[in-house]
Order: sequence, then C-alpha cells, then structure tokens
Amino acid sequence: MFIQDDILKLRAAEPSDAALIYQWENDMQIWRVSDTIMPYSMYQIEQFLINNTDLYSQKQLRIMIELQESNQAAGCIDYYDFDPFHERIGIGILIASEFRGKNIAINALKLSEQYIFGRLHLNQIYCLIGEDNQASLQLFLKAGYTQCGLRKAWLKTPKGFMGQYEFQKINPDRRFQFIGQ
Repeated sequence: MFIQDDILKLRAAEPSDAALIYQWENDMQIWRVSDTIMPYSMYQIEQFLINNTDLYSQKQLRIMIELQESNQAAGCIDYYDFDPFHERIGIGILIASEFRGKNIAINALKLSEQYIFGRLHLNQIYCLIGEDNQASLQLFLKAGYTQCGLRKAWLKTPKGFMGQYEFQKINPDRRFQFIGQ
C-alpha cells in the first residue's frame, strides 16, 4: 500500500490480483468505456502485472483500490500516457459493480490526486469519457475536473458514433503563469 485514508488504500497491483483483473477486463459490459474490443488471456494479465513496476519506463501503472475495513479489492485505477516532460498523466477508474454508488470512486480519485500532485509533482491529470457515460462524467465534475474538449463522432458504438469528452485538472499548488491563457 502506498497511500490511504480511513476508508480506502491504494496499492500496486500484484500477480495475486490476476484472477480478479481477468474477470474485470473480460466483462464485455465494461468494454464500451475502456476501449477494449477483444478479451485478454490470463497469461496476458499475468505478464502485465509482472511488468507493472515502473511508471517511468512503462508510462503506465495499475493501482488496486482496497477497502480498509476488509482488505477487499473494490476496483482499480489506471495511470496511463505518463509524460514526465509535460508533467501530465491520464487516469481511468473502474469500480466493481457491487461497490458502485458508495463514494469509493471519488475517494480513490482524491487519493490518486494526492499521489500525482503531491509525490510525482505533475502539472495535470486528464481523462477521456464517452458522452454516454453519465457516472464518470458526474464523478469527474464532482471532483473538480474541467471539461476542455469534445471529440465529435470519436467512438464507434453498435448504434453509430458518439463523442468523447476530455477533462483535465491542473495541479492547484502550482504557482506559475500559464502561457496562452
């Protein structure tokens, strides 16, 4: 575990998490929000977890969200597209269906911000959300993210194309002038 509050702890994903991650990654109901179009094998998941060790070399990191009280995994967070030069990182969050609607996502997002802004000292976090994903749109708005764009007709769905929103949050502790604003 590397960061926690009274309710949650975030920790690096371990090979022992493979079966749970395999279940989540192969849930076709989640594919529409994760840009997944093919199933993952257990071998692929295990190899990913073995190599899930260095954000700077891999440019991504999978973090597990655990409940303090029970040590039960409630979901995971992906840090991706890490850019140390421009000091930004993408974030995606998955909460297992049985834990949704319990403020776990917003708490995990706040803990992630403590790590990203406080420890990594990055300038911004961004996320991409399909326009039909109301739960994620509400989550990131509630967490203080700003919509900064809409990619029209960006995601192909069985019913046609839909847009994808871009959100970002700038590190509130940064004290320098932004050019072009």
